[in-house]
Amino acid sequence: MKRREPQSVNNIIDEYLNQEGLTATVDEQRAAYLWPEVVGHVINRYTSRRYVEHGVLHVYITSAPLKQELAFCRQRLASDLNALIGREVITDIAIH
Repeated sequence: MKRREPQSVNNIIDEYLNQEGLTATVDEQRAAYLWPEVVGHVINRYTSRRYVEHGVLHVYITSAPLKQELAFCRQRLASDLNALIGREVITDIAIH
């Protein structure tokens, strides 16, 4: 058995995800998970559901006025999420 240089666990996981083609899926899940960090806890309190489908983050908001406000900020929110992830994952945000 050939010895290799030690690798960090993070690098091993990233390598495995790349081999299995799961990097995009994991990044989409991270985007949905990071939603509260981008909008803050007050706005997240009105979020009932969120998921990513084909690069579009679908967010369900329970307040109609807040829904309208967030619709105006969709591009900025998408770019903030992409900046946190480190690559272009979210192409648009659908506010429901």
